[in-house]
Amino acid sequence: MGLAADYLQQFYALLPRGQAISSDSDTTLHDLLLGICEEFARVDQRATVLIEEADPRTTTELLADWERVAGLPDECTELAQTVSDRRNIMVNKITAQGRQDAAYFVGVASNLGYTITVEDAMPYEAGHQFNGAEITASEWVFVWRVNSAATSIQTFKVGQNTVGDALRWWGNDLLECAIKRLKPAHTHVLFSYA
Repeated sequence: MGLAADYLQQFYALLPRGQAISSDSDTTLHDLLLGICEEFARVDQRATVLIEEADPRTTTELLADWERVAGLPDECTELAQTVSDRRNIMVNKITAQGRQDAAYFVGVASNLGYTITVEDAMPYEAGHQFNGAEITASEWVFVWRVNSAATSIQTFKVGQNTVGDALRWWGNDLLECAIKRLKPAHTHVLFSYA
């Protein structure tokens, strides 16, 4: 009864003093005030939860509203298997400033729980490559490769995942979707799985 008892004590302090108003626990006034105080305590606790829900990084109950504000769901959100995946996609979309360098895409993948490396494909130029280098056309300047594990394994994390999420899940569909959605339009991305 902790918080309700605190409210009850405050209510009694606000009542006029005298013999007409008793603070005994077996009176109708006590039962009435206790009912009011329990509701005040419930509203107080919900307000505390609202503070957590106001932050998109910690939201659970208002996740659907945050997604709506961020313009989600999209094709990648449908691939999300857990609440934390959905939350990460939403936070990434809200906070993303976007860049075109490899570090940006490594960071995007890391936020989704994947470990990747990025390699640029370079066209062959006589005199600039070593002997035995692949001969490629000049169009390869617009191609880059994402290297990842054959099947990424995601594990349940206390504080990030919620009740109902799987303890482990596999797959790279979410990674591919996120990278393809954010890649520069004039480039082509290849995915290589070790």
